[in-house]
Amino acid sequence: MDSDLIKLVNRLQETFSNLGGELDMPQLVVVGSQSAGKSSVLETIVGRDFLPRGQGIVTRRPLVLQLIHTPVPAEGEPNQGYTEWGQFLHLDKRFTDYNELRKEIEQETFRVAGQNKGVSKLAIFLKIYSPDVLDLTLVDLPGLTKIPVGDQPSDIERQIRNLVLDYISNPNSVILAVSAANVDLANSESLQLARTVDPQGRRTIGVLTKLDLMDAGTNALDILTGRVYPLKLGFIGVVNRSQQEINVEKSMQDALEKETAFFRNHPSYRNIAHKNGTKYLAKTLNQVLLNHIREKLPDMKARLNTLMGQAQQELSSFGDAAIYGDKNQQGALVLRLMTQFARDFVSSIDGTNIDISTKELSGGARIYYIFNDIFGQALSSINSTHNLEDQDIRTAIRNSMGPRPSLFVPEIAFDLLVKPQIKLLEAPSLRCVELVYEELVKICHNCTSMELQRFPRLHAQLVEVVSDLLRERLNPTSEYTQSLIAIQAAYINTNHPAFVSGSMSAQASRPQSRSQLPPRVSFYVLSRPYPASAEPVNGVNSSAEDDDDASSQDTTSSATTGGRSVSSTLHDRAHPAAPAFNSATVRKPHRVSHEQPHRPHSAMAATGAAGRAAKGTARETFLDYFFGQNGPGPVVPDRQTNTGQIERVGRDTSTADATLNSGLMAGRRSLDGSNAAFDMKSLGRHIEALPSESMNMSVREEMETSLIRSLIASYFEIVRQSIQDLVPKAIMHLLVNHTSQHVQNRLVASLYKPELFADMLNEDEGLVAERTRVKALLDAYKDAFKTLSEVNMSAM
Repeated sequence: MDSDLIKLVNRLQETFSNLGGELDMPQLVVVGSQSAGKSSVLETIVGRDFLPRGQGIVTRRPLVLQLIHTPVPAEGEPNQGYTEWGQFLHLDKRFTDYNELRKEIEQETFRVAGQNKGVSKLAIFLKIYSPDVLDLTLVDLPGLTKIPVGDQPSDIERQIRNLVLDYISNPNSVILAVSAANVDLANSESLQLARTVDPQGRRTIGVLTKLDLMDAGTNALDILTGRVYPLKLGFIGVVNRSQQEINVEKSMQDALEKETAFFRNHPSYRNIAHKNGTKYLAKTLNQVLLNHIREKLPDMKARLNTLMGQAQQELSSFGDAAIYGDKNQQGALVLRLMTQFARDFVSSIDGTNIDISTKELSGGARIYYIFNDIFGQALSSINSTHNLEDQDIRTAIRNSMGPRPSLFVPEIAFDLLVKPQIKLLEAPSLRCVELVYEELVKICHNCTSMELQRFPRLHAQLVEVVSDLLRERLNPTSEYTQSLIAIQAAYINTNHPAFVSGSMSAQASRPQSRSQLPPRVSFYVLSRPYPASAEPVNGVNSSAEDDDDASSQDTTSSATTGGRSVSSTLHDRAHPAAPAFNSATVRKPHRVSHEQPHRPHSAMAATGAAGRAAKGTARETFLDYFFGQNGPGPVVPDRQTNTGQIERVGRDTSTADATLNSGLMAGRRSLDGSNAAFDMKSLGRHIEALPSESMNMSVREEMETSLIRSLIASYFEIVRQSIQDLVPKAIMHLLVNHTSQHVQNRLVASLYKPELFADMLNEDEGLVAERTRVKALLDAYKDAFKTLSEVNMSAM
């Protein structure tokens, strides 16, 4: 029964080593300093030379040595040709030659631990069957060292110490602390480590080696009797072979006889000779191990019971493989997994999933974040007029007038300018659709369960079908989003209440009011806030008739230099000292009389005589305005002023330098800087060559530009708010809600086909291997628990 108990522990140890069990088996752990004689003690117990030897660290991997006693075959019984052999757990081969056994240990050590004298925690399992051994389980660990030697790692001491502590910290292990007798016991590192995990010495056996090498006149009697360092299991002294005896290959039998003679004849040890020696050590270890196993049996059974429950739970999580192979149940299983997948997808979007993360946003919360933060901030960051220069607005106003001057700011210019600005909302809107689509795809990939993870092909098919559905809805959603922008740009609703109020606010925010206008501004200017000029009209001060007719027309036909008339342009060209005006200031021609005396009035009266005076010079005035006095127009005849002096009108080459500063093309008479006359064929070339910075805007143009800019900002804000509201609604309706409502129908229509069940329910290979391992481990737990339960505790 005792041997069966140890064999049971060995079998469990092998099984759990292969399967990764967590049951700690009772075992003897050999601990000692380097060259303290650990390997020699083990070889003496086995009776064979089988361990590697050499200088420095030799044992670099734990060696789990299982000694199994085999009875000698009786006469007449079948014999396989050998009675003792060794066998490794990693190699299915029996070794009868112990030299080959030693070489295999060295090769296996090099294979895992390498050639650089490093250590490894991966153990080597070796069984030795022999009629000359007792049933024991010993673990030979690397010797404790202090200083790295050769190419050893710099932290070799820490590595070995941690490895030793991992084994001796197990409460089911018995510590075999090997110390050399010729070294002070206070310096024994094996006893020091043993005390850290077993302070009371309940499971520590002290072994003293090299008793024959102690100085003359000294002995270890006090240590062996427990008077120096008391241990519950005591100290046992042994005498190993010397290096010379090993070199000459002295047999183990001779070595044992020499050891026995040493203790029997030594004056200090003769009285305790029966409690020392290798044979006594083997018997003691066998009995200690059996007693330790009996002591730990209740704990082992309780631990096995716990491990069986955990293994059964883990195996249940993998599912029953028999169900997956039953064709009658495959359809129901696939349908159930589809339904669960669709339910998880919808609940993730709605926020009703039970596995909601508390660390980060997930599911529908991320979609809301896209709508509110990302999309909202993207729209808010768009400046409605950031890409519109004042020159662009002025050009649009001029282009919308055509050949005619305008009394008011053209509405066509507003339409032309605001539509491209509305198009700026299209890019962030489409990006919002893409972000929501990507988030839905992520939600789809994250929808899984422990049961569904067992079928990677089924999960991949489910994700692919839902992804296809999302891709189908992406294009219609994007097109509808684009149509929302196109709808806003198709009809500019200037009657929108918010736009009307915004326009009134813009009107109120103009920098010039009626009371601030100069006194020479007429009623017409008040109705349209044209800028007033402080210069005399037509180069002379304004005057009015003294009669009632002239005074009655003073408020109806007056003109400012901002609203230039054709005749005023003529007189401006006749007086080059007057400042030039931009072409945009010409709006509506006014007939002005040149025969009125100068009167310090805020406006000048317009009479029919002004029309007659300007009738013959209208064409010249129009061309002069664009091309200057020296332009290609005809020479106007001289005329006589009221003072009798002759005033010359027309091309005056003597004042060419002064006249170059007036007109639309002021300062740009030719590209090469010459003063050559312009012709109509060179008009386009000179307009293109005109830089924008030289075209300074008038006060009226500045006000018109500011007005257009404010109107664009007002209307753009209306459209932005509408788009910010409509795009998320469109995405929710066309993409999110549509997918949630049709996901299960699409899954069933695409995947619920009997010919696909076998392929989709093909389990993952790694999962199958893991389930097989857990099942084997569970069976091993059950067998061990059954065997331990059958042990007759009273008999033991």
